Amino acid sequence: MYRSHTCGELRIEDVNKEVTLSGWVQRVRDKGGMAWVDLRDRYGITQLIFEEGVTAPEVLEKTRQLGREFVIQATGTVVERYSKNDKIPTGAIEIKVSAIEILNAAKLPPFMIEDDTDGGDDLRMKYRYLDLRRNPVREKLALRHRIAQEVRRYLDEQNFLEIETPVLIKSTPEGARDFIVPSRMNPGEFYALPQSPQTFKQLLMVSGFDRYFQIVKCFRDEDLRADRQPEFTQIDCELAFIEQQDILDIFEGMVRHLFRMVLNQEIGEFPHMEYADAMRLYGSDKPDIRFGMEFVELNEVAQNKGFKVFDDAELVVGIKAEGCASYTRKQLDALTNFVKSQQVGAKGLVYVKCNEDGSFKSSVDKFFDQEALAAWAQTMEAKAGDLLLVLSGAKDEVRKQMNELRLHMGNELGLRKEGEFKPLWVVNFPLLEWDEETKRFHAMHHPFTSPKPEDMALLDTDPGAVRANAYDMVINGVEIGGGSIRIHDREQQQLMFKHLGFTDEEAKEQFGFLMEAFEYGAPPHGGIALGFDRLCAMFGGSESIRDYIAFPKNNSGRDVMIDSPASVDGTQLDELQIALNLKKED
Repeated sequence: MYRSHTCGELRIEDVNKEVTLSGWVQRVRDKGGMAWVDLRDRYGITQLIFEEGVTAPEVLEKTRQLGREFVIQATGTVVERYSKNDKIPTGAIEIKVSAIEILNAAKLPPFMIEDDTDGGDDLRMKYRYLDLRRNPVREKLALRHRIAQEVRRYLDEQNFLEIETPVLIKSTPEGARDFIVPSRMNPGEFYALPQSPQTFKQLLMVSGFDRYFQIVKCFRDEDLRADRQPEFTQIDCELAFIEQQDILDIFEGMVRHLFRMVLNQEIGEFPHMEYADAMRLYGSDKPDIRFGMEFVELNEVAQNKGFKVFDDAELVVGIKAEGCASYTRKQLDALTNFVKSQQVGAKGLVYVKCNEDGSFKSSVDKFFDQEALAAWAQTMEAKAGDLLLVLSGAKDEVRKQMNELRLHMGNELGLRKEGEFKPLWVVNFPLLEWDEETKRFHAMHHPFTSPKPEDMALLDTDPGAVRANAYDMVINGVEIGGGSIRIHDREQQQLMFKHLGFTDEEAKEQFGFLMEAFEYGAPPHGGIALGFDRLCAMFGGSESIRDYIAFPKNNSGRDVMIDSPASVDGTQLDELQIALNLKKED
């Protein structure tokens, strides 16, 4: 038996017990006649004590061989600690060691295995197995485990079945890029790793499994950022014989359950917001509603006054920063530089200070008199002491730019409060979106999303106006999940493929199996997928999902610990009948 107890469980009531602990040496403090060793495992730290003249000489000798991260086993008696440490749960006791065994020696680690480490991101990624020994990282993975268990518990109580779907599937051109896997037994043919189990979960509905879920690994070969990895995990769900509101109710309930059980917190209402309103008021389909600053359109009061920048713009739009009229020129210049940065891309910023005496001071005073600026303030419902920030340009671009400015101001003013959660459902997305590069419509979500029945007639006349039976769950400006009511009729699915530019042959080749399945009695069905990694990061108070994944990739999609991806042996390529044509740059 390597241990009778863990390094985190012994307390003052365990005094005089004979115990055996195993773990890693956190640190050694040798004062000549006395020595202390902090022994660590995933459960905590326990102090070991060695004393000249009391501890056996052979034990003292082994103690002097110890270094950081040595793996040891120690046996001894629990005694009350003379100088107690109230910062750790085991701080009232220590172990008077009678026997010690070095189970494995260790090299000096390349960074400190401490909560506040001296290791940079790249170094910790290279030695991820050491980074995982640190409390903050281990606690994040423990949080991930807890959330997963609560998801399973809730969905099980709702009569969902957890069913695995294939990982080696067929590549499709829609959506993000697939990871491709060559088949040795079928030369010249390839599997793809799934971006989602979409078609399989729909087939499970055809099969009569009316409530399916899976905490499933998915893959997308796309550019990375803090909240995106080439392989990620989602809570994937599908239900039959339901309508949109049924899905919203069930998964709103699941998220409430998670907040209650994991964070011991009750969250407020999940308001429903139309996609069109989200874009008009916030410039984003995932608005952060922890604070206001909704957009106000100013075309009627700001155009045709001789200011060409506004007169030529498709949209003039502003936000109101309450109580910020005292901003200095330096602060206003910083805001201007922010909107002109590459991240935002605006050409400039117009501001109006609503002074306490009722007058106005703006960056465009020579074009707009006090009466004109008062009209702006009235339209924006501004009061004395407020600051108006205005952008103009092409409608879609300027809304995105103003969204960035709004979020920036929310951060500057401390309005995006950590630990405060404001959820909502964004509903009625466009079914299709126009792609300038391909000069055709693409499915905004995926080609299996059903249109609103009342918009069906617009498919032939105004496809861009058709709304989808689709919904996204958003919390604090982060898209946590999304889904839709699916098409379950073959003819309607065929029509959708036609509007997406598929020929009958292409549709049959790629999705014939699904359309054929619909002919054998497909029930009305719909589903949702929630980003499990993002959900974990949000519960942990982080923006990056990386620390909630045991072995993540870096921003280049590489695992620097195992040096992957990597070239493969030529023999393997020969077996797969793949010839590499690597172009060398001159």
